[in-house]
Amino acid sequence: MSVNKVILVGNLGKDPELRYTPSGAAVANFSIATTENYKDRDGNRQSKTEWHNIVVWRQLAEICGKYLHKGKQVYIEGKLQTRKWQDRDGNDKYTTEIIADQMQMLGRAGDDNSGGGYQGGGGYQGDNEQQNYAPAQQSRPQAQPQNRPSNQPAARPAPVYEEPAFNPDDEIPF
Repeated sequence: MSVNKVILVGNLGKDPELRYTPSGAAVANFSIATTENYKDRDGNRQSKTEWHNIVVWRQLAEICGKYLHKGKQVYIEGKLQTRKWQDRDGNDKYTTEIIADQMQMLGRAGDDNSGGGYQGGGGYQGDNEQQNYAPAQQSRPQAQPQNRPSNQPAARPAPVYEEPAFNPDDEIPF
């Protein structure tokens, strides 16, 4: 048994590039950035940004091309794929991409990051395979007015969690 599954939440680095294959299948390419924050050995906050190349096919590609824009936060689910290609000089090059079959636009209602989720009926298998992409089921509760008596205390805010202090004994070399 083997599993090839990728889940990412990040921000688009540029608008998606939407193209069509000779057979008419839509394909969108874009990159998203994920950032990891941590403390170094001296206790200084550091961050590392990783860029991921995303490929989306068919109706989901058209949705991405229409609704996604640079800076938008998205949830992506798919699989890793490495392709081999040759540059102009004939040198072999490799690129690793995430072939996305699900996408969820994240953000609050009313801002540029609002939107719904879309998922594919499975991974991309080739240009000739038919797939139906449909909006994901959404069940966002509507904001309800709070009618509480004035003698009841206000709800406690959610706790704020801090990263644990750096512990050199925690570093495992493998």
